[in-house]
Amino acid sequence: MAVGKYSRADGRKSSSCCSTVTVVILVGAALVAAWVMMSSSAVVPNSELSSQEPKTETISKVLEKISRQFEDSSGDLPEETVKDSKSSQDESNSEGKAESEDESKSEAENESNSGGEVSGSGDKDSNSNGEESNSEERNLNSDSGETNATEQPESEDGSSETKSNSEEETKQEDQEKVEENQEESVIEEKKEEEASNVGFPAGAQSEILNETTTQSGAWSTQAAESESEKESQTSSLSKEKTNRKWKLCNVTAGPDYIPCLDNLLAISKLKHRHHYQHRERHCPDEGVTCLVPLPEGYRQPVRWPRSRDQIWYYNVPHTKLADVKGHQNWVKVDGDHLTFPGGGTQFKNGALHYIDFIQKSLRDIAWGKRSRVILDVGCGVASFGGYLFERDVLAMSLAPKDEHEAQVQFALERGIPAISAVMGTKRLPYPSKVFDIVHCARCRVPWHIEGGKLLLELNRVLRPGGYFVWSATPVYQNLPEDVGIWKAMTKLTKSMCWELVTVQNDKLNQVGAAIFRKPNSNECYEKRPTNEPPLCEESDDPDAVWNVELQACMHKVPEGASQRGKQWPEQWPLRLKRPPYWLKSSQVGVYGKSAPEDFTSDYEHWKRVVSSSYLNGMGINWSSVRNVMDMRAVYGGFAAALKDLKLWVMNVVPINSPDTLPIIYERGLFGIYHDWCESFSTYPRSYDLLHADHLLSDLKKRCKLEAVIAEVDRILRPEGKFIVRDNAETVSEVENLAKSLKWKIKFTYTKDNEGLIYVEKTLWRPTEAETLPFATE
Repeated sequence: MAVGKYSRADGRKSSSCCSTVTVVILVGAALVAAWVMMSSSAVVPNSELSSQEPKTETISKVLEKISRQFEDSSGDLPEETVKDSKSSQDESNSEGKAESEDESKSEAENESNSGGEVSGSGDKDSNSNGEESNSEERNLNSDSGETNATEQPESEDGSSETKSNSEEETKQEDQEKVEENQEESVIEEKKEEEASNVGFPAGAQSEILNETTTQSGAWSTQAAESESEKESQTSSLSKEKTNRKWKLCNVTAGPDYIPCLDNLLAISKLKHRHHYQHRERHCPDEGVTCLVPLPEGYRQPVRWPRSRDQIWYYNVPHTKLADVKGHQNWVKVDGDHLTFPGGGTQFKNGALHYIDFIQKSLRDIAWGKRSRVILDVGCGVASFGGYLFERDVLAMSLAPKDEHEAQVQFALERGIPAISAVMGTKRLPYPSKVFDIVHCARCRVPWHIEGGKLLLELNRVLRPGGYFVWSATPVYQNLPEDVGIWKAMTKLTKSMCWELVTVQNDKLNQVGAAIFRKPNSNECYEKRPTNEPPLCEESDDPDAVWNVELQACMHKVPEGASQRGKQWPEQWPLRLKRPPYWLKSSQVGVYGKSAPEDFTSDYEHWKRVVSSSYLNGMGINWSSVRNVMDMRAVYGGFAAALKDLKLWVMNVVPINSPDTLPIIYERGLFGIYHDWCESFSTYPRSYDLLHADHLLSDLKKRCKLEAVIAEVDRILRPEGKFIVRDNAETVSEVENLAKSLKWKIKFTYTKDNEGLIYVEKTLWRPTEAETLPFATE
């Protein structure tokens, strides 16, 4: 029997022959594939071919950049999670090696689909190019596979040899495809990992960002499941409303409309106005969903620091203060601008001289060191607070929306923090014992009447050992009225155990200031001959302030060494970074760790997010950002991470969130309590950037999301930025509403049911108007 030269006796080919044939087949397939590519390239213009390589390189660089910018430290992961992740990866790898070609393809597709979705300026192009590239690669692989299957050479040994060839080639192809799919899977996993490391909660990576909650063991309750399904159905319906029709607010206040301060119907029903009730908050029954119009001729605001001295007239077109207070250097009209010489009623020759006068009057003031956060009552246009930035001091400037037309609006347009509020019948929206200094320069508040009720409210918010700086005519004038007020104030402050530290005169401005000090012990209270003003009941919580009536009483000073208010905070800036001494390890923080550890983890997290993502990864021009608001501040970590930028942050603690506002003040920042189902006490177009971290999904349970977004639109300036971090469902709803408002969608990201979106408000305003009867005369 004739036997082939390279055959075995059993009729099977030798391995060397198989290898040679396989090599020939693969070389042939490669030549065919090369011919296909060359022929197709003749159709494509050279310009496209030349740009393809840089484009692919750019895509890989973008993915690499996203990985670096959005990376969360693995140290934030619980050890169990890391172990589980590694073991699951090992299992999936071992399973993948044993699976068939179809199963490998399915796995690769599933892993690809489970990854995060990123889009933004230029991201959509990158994604589409990547898909085209992958598609081309798959088509080429498919073509070469068909070539191998259809162009096999004839076998020397007939059908048995052909069968052997097919088996070997199929095995070879399967092995190559399995390796190819595994390689694609690794690439997809790498892309997923790169994109997933954005600085916001995502599955196990978010352990310091999920609030402590109580669960029913490993199972959800029927009530929770049903409620979740209802919310999902409601959300699905709301997603369809991408073309929501917005209308302008037709109200008496026009472009200056503040819903809770311009409720004319509620104000008209007040029985009297003796205690400034008409300047307090009177919110509509439901949130307003119309949009506030722009002033005619509105321009993008002047940037800080030039804005401290001048703003565009047409942005705040009010001249009454210039007419009434121009001689005191409050504000002047200068062509298209309003200018602010830096003066005030008590400091006509400039705020800086006045600030230095206070420092010289009492060296213990120590601006920017011991005295970091102050309250300026009756602030006017807030020049005092504006110039205190040069001394590293934050001033919460406060004034009512009254006949002094637009004073707080002037302050905000200048880039100076301020709030529209009045000392009337309710407590101020601040915790107790938080301000290092309270300042009043001719603030027109009758401190001495009705048992000193208003001065006692200052006593509540003033830190033990803190100072009250009072610069007013009773301090330095001898008119009968002034003498009477001074005597009444002297008696009242003495009965409150305030020490009159010094009275000094400023010869340049021809004014004077009296500086009082609040006690840091209860010894004086116990020695008073009469209990007037009375001490508050033990049950009276000094930190309960939301819609709480004023009480003419005093709270005792903390006595325990570890109680808040017993010790003065560390000097700035050390107080920013360290947990307050009164945070106890036995306390559970917002995110479930011990309170001091929770504080530190939150700070480290926001430093990482801000430096890696917000400052470098999202395309925000921070030179145009001055007035910032964190709508759910928790510990103030976001604001602390922005410390080195020339901006300020209003930290808002929602009334239904853990009361962490005292911690924010303790670290040398400031903030306010608020209910986001109501309008905020600020003028329209006040802020450059709003930040909402896991706020909106909770708000949806209590009020309409459309009303909240309309309020965001009211507060933001045109070209203002809005960053939302929340569950994917809420982020999607925000995106739809932003599109309906004609906002620019600058960046979106979703993964593991968590998401981030960054949008920018535009100048767009609707043409149709909606009249609000309660806000119209």
